[in-house]
Amino acid sequence: MSLVINTNTAASNASNALQISNSSLQKSLQRLSSGSRIVSPADDAGGLAVSVKLQAAIKRTGAVEAGVGNAISFLQSQDGGLQTAGKILERISELKTLHGDVTKSTSDKTNYEKEFDELKLQLNNLAAEKFNGVSLYATSSLGSVIISEDGSQTISLSVANLGSQVTNITGATDIGDVSLTQISNAIGDTAGLRATNGAQTSRLQFASEMLAINKINLASANSRIIDTDIATESTAFAKFSILSQSGAAMLAQAN
Repeated sequence: MSLVINTNTAASNASNALQISNSSLQKSLQRLSSGSRIVSPADDAGGLAVSVKLQAAIKRTGAVEAGVGNAISFLQSQDGGLQTAGKILERISELKTLHGDVTKSTSDKTNYEKEFDELKLQLNNLAAEKFNGVSLYATSSLGSVIISEDGSQTISLSVANLGSQVTNITGATDIGDVSLTQISNAIGDTAGLRATNGAQTSRLQFASEMLAINKINLASANSRIIDTDIATESTAFAKFSILSQSGAAMLAQAN
């Protein structure tokens, strides 16, 4: 190698190496301070694109999970009303039997009529109950509940028209106009509505469980792309820190 004065090749090489070390050191510092492995799109363009889609899927999954939870709460409220309606119908059947007792006086039967009238009103009130402005016992379809992140899977909520199931009771003028058969049928119909409600609630609970699992797995996959491995990056930071210091010393030596 020739000896020259105007061009200091060794210093240029040392300066270039120092610049590279400093750049890597700064990037490592950014990764450690931000917790993100991809500081700029240039770090991993493909990984960033995948991460953006995964993050959107995570948010959609969370929204769907919330919607399923709301549907479960709706059905639970609906079942509470149906359970109460069943108890009212049981009491009405008891009143009907007591009203037919030949040993009861006219005043006794009048008292039974009073209670029957109040229970009819309560059945009507139950049939008009709402959940956040939505009828619990609608006469038409409530629509479908989305249970998958991409919206391809849904569950249609069945109509629980309580009013039509008890119309023979609520439409009666007095307890004498209602037969035990009609009351028994209303009890059976209400029990059927509860069974349907329970089946749908069970399915939604399993769907909610699956959504929670999918959300965790999506977050885990995204983490492997976007998050900094602190142990690995700390090692790289120490390496570039030493290289930067030694590079500065060698540049001074070269000069």
